Amino acid sequence: MLQIIIQGRGGQGAQTAGNLLASAFHAQGRHIQGFASYGGARRGTPVTSYIRVDDRPVRVRCDIERADAILCFDASLLVGQLIATAGPNTLIVVNSSKSASEFEKALPGLRVIPIDALAISRQKGLGRIVNSALLGALVRVIEAPSLEILTQTLVENAPKQHDENIAACTEGYRWADEQLMEIAA
Repeated sequence: MLQIIIQGRGGQGAQTAGNLLASAFHAQGRHIQGFASYGGARRGTPVTSYIRVDDRPVRVRCDIERADAILCFDASLLVGQLIATAGPNTLIVVNSSKSASEFEKALPGLRVIPIDALAISRQKGLGRIVNSALLGALVRVIEAPSLEILTQTLVENAPKQHDENIAACTEGYRWADEQLMEIAA
């Protein structure tokens, strides 16, 4: 079973990203369970989306205690309870312009892949909407679902700016691929 935590701040699109990712896994024929936790239910407070993915129906009904992957919309949230769910094999994709080596120093023993999703989104005409770029990066890092299924899910579920969302998603995927090649070298 694959267990994913998506953490952001209210208004950043973390809940939308969780819903899109769950839809993409469902379109791939996988069983999913998704639920969310809202901080103060207002803009700027921490918001968390939890997703479990399996080839069989998901029957577990508790919080995710050890994540296989974390998608973090705001690097300032990589503390406390969120980091406590990460282990040495957890893949962490974070929206940040910092380098991977800076995260190695700050979070030793954790596998952090920074993606400057804000720069990608602005370049692709989405302004501050970073969820498509971050989702592209995440699916590259965890190698599921396929980029094709994710982009089709974006087209089916994004109300507008289909081309911009697909471009940002594809660029996020490419950035993550470059980060993984650097780590492997």
